[in-house]
Amino acid sequence: MSEEILINVTPRETRVGVVENGMLQEVHVERASKRGYVGNVYKGRVQRVMPGMQAVFVDIGLERAAFLHASDILRPPLPVAADGAEMPANGNGHTPSISELVHEGQEIVVQVVKDPIGTKGARLSTHLSIPSRYLVLLPHARTLGISARIEEEAERQRLKDVLNGLIGENPLGYIVRTNAEGQTAESLAFDVTYLGKVWRVVQENIAKAKVGERVYEELSLPLRSLRDMLNDDIEKVRVDSRETFEKVVKFVHKFMPHLDDRVEHYGGERPIFDLYGVEDEIQRALKKEVPLKSGGYLIVDQTEAMTTIDVNTGGYVGSRNLEETVYRTNLEAAQAAARQLRLRNLGGIIIIDFIDMTDEEHRRQVLRMLEKGLARDHAKTTVYPMSALGLVEMTRKRTTESLERQLCEPCPACGGRGTVKTAETVTYEIFREITRAVRQFNTEKLLVMASPKVVGRILEEESSAVAELEEFISKSIRFQAEEHYSQEQFDVVLL
Repeated sequence: MSEEILINVTPRETRVGVVENGMLQEVHVERASKRGYVGNVYKGRVQRVMPGMQAVFVDIGLERAAFLHASDILRPPLPVAADGAEMPANGNGHTPSISELVHEGQEIVVQVVKDPIGTKGARLSTHLSIPSRYLVLLPHARTLGISARIEEEAERQRLKDVLNGLIGENPLGYIVRTNAEGQTAESLAFDVTYLGKVWRVVQENIAKAKVGERVYEELSLPLRSLRDMLNDDIEKVRVDSRETFEKVVKFVHKFMPHLDDRVEHYGGERPIFDLYGVEDEIQRALKKEVPLKSGGYLIVDQTEAMTTIDVNTGGYVGSRNLEETVYRTNLEAAQAAARQLRLRNLGGIIIIDFIDMTDEEHRRQVLRMLEKGLARDHAKTTVYPMSALGLVEMTRKRTTESLERQLCEPCPACGGRGTVKTAETVTYEIFREITRAVRQFNTEKLLVMASPKVVGRILEEESSAVAELEEFISKSIRFQAEEHYSQEQFDVVLL
């Protein structure tokens, strides 16, 4: 499989695209004005304790207070009994309440695990973690974990032995990342040393920081992307900015010297995202409808509660029978849906409504195709069995806003509903407003300003209704079309 990483840099925006076999699979956007906070560590202060929610709001210097749940608060080690068993957290054995863990006004060191999304503030944790190329440092834990994606037992044991030899009596905890598979002891030793230095700097920053100050910052998007995604499968990393290219080369040389030759500067006249068709793919990823090669299509609908993906056969009629047609469409849709989730960075609860299939084996194959498509997804996904209605429920870990939420805003005409009131509906609203206004205020004439479509409809189709209204209120009404008014917008002015 041919896989490339494209890095496009402009003064206020950086974009990273992951292209597999010529098709865009992921796109990440970072703007100077809205840099993400995930991974950053802050010194905060507890603002408000909410015992009913087992949570607190913490001031970390952002626009909105951030949210910290009791389950994300680091607890002191449990006392050990004489026989070596851990004692309960308190006298009656239950988990401490939020009020026992923190109090208002308390200073607390926290890490952002989820960016502010919509009206919600950032989500926090006091379980700090600092990632490097092959490891994740857990400064407050004494565990050694291996990524579940490293499946071979011999390799898992080798990595565990190497790490145990490297960390010795080191009181810090580590998680071995998927990227570490097959890496040498020297590579892992480099990461252990690097993380040790970073943690010492963070501790120094914590000691002198004031409330609301950042004590550790996650890497910029280009370096973060290479740390997490650059491996032997990536054929090329192309960067269109000379300055960023130099930073990337230094980073790769320091952490992944064997991949030095994969990084190149793109100096072509044509924009790099145009050359690979990425711009067109981004535009398509903002539309609801996703066409399938067979003639079918998906409808992707992102709401506050969940994302739904509806599968339709469209113009595909197949060549054999209905069940075969539906099966083929669903197979293609499963593959396309997996790609759309990555491309659009959709997270949370996702429901895919496949076309009903009667054959149990067909249902299994479609589910398998979906899981296969999600196998290369960097975000954690969980897929549940297909329901009797042909629905597949799944979850995908969400840490940042979706592509649509990053690039778009609610339509000012419809307020994000996706529909606008008809010209007829607005017409009758205007008539009601006129009646209300003349009862409330004393005036001789009225001027109604509305969109050209609404005014046109009133003057053509409702002229007799206007005449009746004028006679009823004993006032004259003048209508004026305003080009910049949306269809739902109007003003009734008393003259």
